[in-house]
Amino acid sequence: MHAYIFPGQGAQFSGMGLDLYEKSHIAQQLFEEANTTLGFSITDIMFEGTAEQLKETKVTQPAIFLHSVALAKTLGESFKPQMVAGHSLGEFSALVANGVLNFEEALKLVSQRALAMQKACELQPSTMAAVLGLENDVVEKICAMTDGIVVAANYNCPGQLVISGEIEAIDKACESLLEEGARRALVLPVSGAFHSPLMEPAREELASAIENTTFNEPTCPIYQNVTAGAINNAADIKKNLIAQLTSPVRWTQSIQQMITDGATEFTEIGPGKVLQGLMRKIDRSVTANGAVFQELQ
Repeated sequence: MHAYIFPGQGAQFSGMGLDLYEKSHIAQQLFEEANTTLGFSITDIMFEGTAEQLKETKVTQPAIFLHSVALAKTLGESFKPQMVAGHSLGEFSALVANGVLNFEEALKLVSQRALAMQKACELQPSTMAAVLGLENDVVEKICAMTDGIVVAANYNCPGQLVISGEIEAIDKACESLLEEGARRALVLPVSGAFHSPLMEPAREELASAIENTTFNEPTCPIYQNVTAGAINNAADIKKNLIAQLTSPVRWTQSIQQMITDGATEFTEIGPGKVLQGLMRKIDRSVTANGAVFQELQ
């Protein structure tokens, strides 16, 4: 079975999407529609912005979503997902791919999500750290023993787990993790503690927006971050999408479950190759490649 996976924050780069814009009428229309919907020219920042400008959450999230969906739409008849998944923000791209949301509704939700997360970050200084070379249960145990708020946030691949929380708690946990034998425990250059209880204000804000948006029944299962299992109905998709902001991204578990359920080929749709790299560390027995835009449309 052919699975499509969609990247999240961190996959952005200056010049992203420019080739699509120049070569595809379909992509061009989506990019122009995004500028109108968002009320600012996100294409200017994507095509010519600095890394610093692209790193702003309110820009990064819509930019990656827009690039991913535009690329998917240019694949035409060859794009027939049998299962989908998205890493954090990428879940919104996946929901457009399997027909649950239309482009405009999803873009509005992504923009609201980004602004709500930015606001939550400003309420309380917080951060995230990448932990390499330890088993998940060891990292979880140290997070639980550390004073303050610090939790496992992203299960990216075996031996790579991102923790999230208050700055002081993250620093303490990193010290303990290194003492426990972690190869690295590195604080990341992010604006806040995503996928932790500190995102509760953002979750509440996004919840009402999601509740007021019509979700269609999916055309194929989505493996959501919160459960790492196949979800086949709109009501559960909504519930999991709301919970996602304060819950961990179970990416390793999602990919493993997709393989168990019959996925033999994975295609990453979006900027960069982050997920392809993680795939090789999760399971080398399946094919993982990137979507290639080919035709002038």
